Amino acid sequence: MGAGGRMSDPSEGKNILERVPVDPPFSLSDLKKAIPAHCFERSVIRSSYYVVHDLIVAYVFYFLADTYIPLLPTPLAYLTWPVYWFCQASILTGLWVIGHECGHHAFSEYQWIDDTVGFILHSALLTPYFSWKYSHRNHHANTNSLDNDEVYIPKRKSKIAIYSKMLNNPPGRVFTLVFRLTLGFPLYLFTNISGKKYGRFANHFDPLSPIFTERERVQVLLSDIGLLAMCYALKLLVSSKGAAWVTCMYGVPVLGVSVFFVLITYLHHTHLSLPHYDSTEWNWIKGALSTIDRDFGFLNRVLHDVTHTHVLHHLISYIPHYHAKEARDAIKPVLGEYYKIDRTPIFKAMWREAKECIYIEPDEDSEHKGVYWYHKL
Repeated sequence: MGAGGRMSDPSEGKNILERVPVDPPFSLSDLKKAIPAHCFERSVIRSSYYVVHDLIVAYVFYFLADTYIPLLPTPLAYLTWPVYWFCQASILTGLWVIGHECGHHAFSEYQWIDDTVGFILHSALLTPYFSWKYSHRNHHANTNSLDNDEVYIPKRKSKIAIYSKMLNNPPGRVFTLVFRLTLGFPLYLFTNISGKKYGRFANHFDPLSPIFTERERVQVLLSDIGLLAMCYALKLLVSSKGAAWVTCMYGVPVLGVSVFFVLITYLHHTHLSLPHYDSTEWNWIKGALSTIDRDFGFLNRVLHDVTHTHVLHHLISYIPHYHAKEARDAIKPVLGEYYKIDRTPIFKAMWREAKECIYIEPDEDSEHKGVYWYHKL
């Protein structure tokens, strides 16, 4: 995955690992003025088309797998199931991305429609819609702030645990990547692993969790009810079809959604060129610019372009995905060297980041003592 080596704009014609500047000369208003007005328009009809499209494709994959894989000889079936899991997980991740857009009010002009669609889609994919919507909003409000960001907060060198040093080798990196991709998102939801440190235990299912404000607690409970309803539906399905059928048809693809989500966000926020800031240096636009676009090849379209429009998304999150590429291209001349896209093949990039981006420290000879950069052990 990834185009690798393609150079279609100036942002790709330099060393992709070269650090970005830290003092942008433009404002958010300058960026908005560069974007055509129609890119801000949210059409419920057009957005709904993508939901229906993805649901139809997901049903086709389900029908083909359920109808024909059981007819295959056993060795061939073992080879065919992973193909189904990859295809179905890809499409379901696209639906998850649309649910994520709903949380940013990018689906339609009506908040209640956005929340209804997002709640249904995310609940069906075992994600607590409102709970994650609110913590994710905090992430957008405090991106790359070492003091206040909600997730993907790297450690200082002095805080690196002994097990991280023990795993700093090829087998250890494989284990770390597999653990992060498969269990990272569930553990974040259940235990706030890699999240902001609060005064007490925090998770996404407790309405009284310190992650949420008083006015958000009822909707957190609603998210829990949505997941309980989904779990009950799965219980009935297991009783009817069996645990193995449910696992193969639904469980593994939904786990695949988690894998895709963690992989995409990890690569968006982990790169040698990206700074983190403490409270002496951070401001909103600096943080919003401290992300990088990635190229997932043919999956870019399947995933509704979330992969290579992430810089734009952190700057203006309510632009719908079907306008995102045009809006991204419109702000590139304004962003200049502050915009980066890394077209390194995805598996190569994942391995490089796992090896090179272990801890953060400021440069000793820099005047920006509150700007931190990734280093390797």
